[in-house]
Order: sequence, then C-alpha cells, then structure tokens
Amino acid sequence: MTTDPRVGTRVMHRRYVPFSHAHYAGNLVDGAYGLGLFGDVATDLSITLDGDEALFAGYEDVQFLAPVRAGDVVEVGAELVHAGTRSRRMRFWLHVVARGAPTADRPGAATVLDPAVVATTATGTVVVP
Repeated sequence: MTTDPRVGTRVMHRRYVPFSHAHYAGNLVDGAYGLGLFGDVATDLSITLDGDEALFAGYEDVQFLAPVRAGDVVEVGAELVHAGTRSRRMRFWLHVVARGAPTADRPGAATVLDPAVVATTATGTVVVP
C-alpha cells in the first residue's frame, strides 16, 4: 500500500477573536466558532492539495477541551492524515496563543500563553468533487 506523499501537509491560520463573537458570561465564545475556523483551514488545505475548495462531509471526534474567549488570539490548523481517491481525512486543532488580561489601568493588556492552550480538536473528512 502506497502512502500519498501529501499526507502530513499542514496549513495554519491565526486570528483575533472579536468581542462581537462572545455569547456567554465571561466573554465565552461558542464551540461553533472553532468549527467554523476548522472549515476555513479545511478549505485552505483542500485548495493547497487539490486546487479545489472541496465539500465538507463531516466531523468525527470533536473535543472541546478549554474555553475560547473574546480577546483571545487563536491558532487553528489542519493536517492531511489520509488521502483516498476523492476523500481527504484531516486532523484539526485550535490553540489559544494569547489571551486578553485587562486591568483598570491597562484595559487593552494581553498575555502570550506559553505553552498555548489546546482548546478544540477534531478529525473530519472532505470530498473533492
């Protein structure tokens, strides 16, 4: 069995989480926000691999491991783990790499998180038409 040489290809995006996405107390953002970002990196990876945006078939094993809050900076990524004839299985992750830390004197203060916090993981499959 030959492994597709594209397996292991990754894409990464970074994004600031705006306060307009906060839905819950403590400026929490709903889990769908991260899944939407997974869709973005899946599209990017699909274009990189196949020159096509592809169609998302479904998620498997979605894990919400830590909160995402407005004011966070997140890094989201996708990696090809298996390539079929038309299907592409991908691994996704969302890490919080910086978090707002406002004080009365510094309302815009923020902290880089080292190590980053793993907030969400998943696997999913896209299909190239």
